[in-house]
Amino acid sequence: MIDSKLSPILTVKELQKQFGGHVVLSDVNLIVQRGSIVSVLGRSGTGKSVFLKCLAGLLEPDGGEIRFDSGGTNTSRLRCSYLFQANALFDSLTAFENVALPLEQTTRFGTSEIERAVAAALRTLGLEKFAEYYPAQLSGGMQKRLALARALVTRPALVLFDEPTAGLDPPARHSVFSMIIRYKEEYDFTALVVTHDVSEALIFSDRVALLEKGRIYFEGNPADFAASDDSVVRSFGDNAITDSASRDW
Repeated sequence: MIDSKLSPILTVKELQKQFGGHVVLSDVNLIVQRGSIVSVLGRSGTGKSVFLKCLAGLLEPDGGEIRFDSGGTNTSRLRCSYLFQANALFDSLTAFENVALPLEQTTRFGTSEIERAVAAALRTLGLEKFAEYYPAQLSGGMQKRLALARALVTRPALVLFDEPTAGLDPPARHSVFSMIIRYKEEYDFTALVVTHDVSEALIFSDRVALLEKGRIYFEGNPADFAASDDSVVRSFGDNAITDSASRDW
């Protein structure tokens, strides 16, 4: 019997996206195995967020194929959650209401079912005492956990993280990746992380992919990435290794 965690949850073939005459994604191919953490690296402006938004259905690709769960194309949209770079919390809603929103919009749960699911998500993320707080009343780290609680409350099979460590200092970046690993085990999801933070990606990911000139230039495990002699990969890897060596973890 094949271990389900070794089967693809996401297969991307020849994905293309352009804006006007500017080609952002020309031929992106990537396979994400179930239960893994895969980080997509790349320079600013290489289309990492565009790639993620195509997967989430926020942008329509111009060509190629996106297949979830080894089934038909786009059959599992509702089992895929998207964690926005800036959290995208609703300021006028309480923490409880923010987490409840996707359940109200995408399920037929009754009020009591929603209340139980939201309470459980807030409790798991350590936010049960802040259910009636508004986002502005929470710290940056708590807002990040609240956004994750909202992403996980529907029990998705795949969570897409768009630059989850953007603007954070090194200890906070480490904490965010640690949080992803912790709750991945608790909620049993697969994580696809778009990030510019190479150091953390090499430490915490099962696989890394480098997006360069509209395609996946490298895909493999972190050790192979760090050991690569390719000049393009080294331009990322050398900085990451130096940065990681300077930290006391």
